[in-house]
Amino acid sequence: MTDYAIIKTGGKQYRVRPGDTLDVERLGGEVGDSVTLSEVLLTAVDGKIAVGTPTVPDASVVAEISEQGKGEKLTVFKYKAKTRYRRKHGHRQQLTTLLVKSIETAAKAKPKARARATPRTATKATPGAPTKAATKAAPGTGTRSTPTRRTRSTRAPEKTES
Repeated sequence: MTDYAIIKTGGKQYRVRPGDTLDVERLGGEVGDSVTLSEVLLTAVDGKIAVGTPTVPDASVVAEISEQGKGEKLTVFKYKAKTRYRRKHGHRQQLTTLLVKSIETAAKAKPKARARATPRTATKATPGAPTKAATKAAPGTGTRSTPTRRTRSTRAPEKTES
């Protein structure tokens, strides 16, 4: 099975393989320059699929700029009936043609040895220091830790004659 990756550039997603050419929205650089696309959403290398959340960490696609140019001309025509309103415009998107060289993923280094968890010792409070409960505001002092919500009207209930 061939290696491939799904990359995101210019607000669009592309499925690329080494050796592919693709037209993307304009990227800076001259013809012959190497470009590293680091926004890789998925890789499938050596039969192992890695899906990013949202991107695959330490994965990139290396490509070479083979051409800088413009796309086909698009005609934009605005028209409103019965008002003599007509506007005709053209648009040519600037594009960069890329030749994909390789798909690079994180080097498969040996996993680092995990540090052993040390048991936590209880820290004793220093004598004379205020406790957490003592630092809260006392009731009726005017300061509240959380605001209260009014759930009913503040008016006194009306008395009914019985």
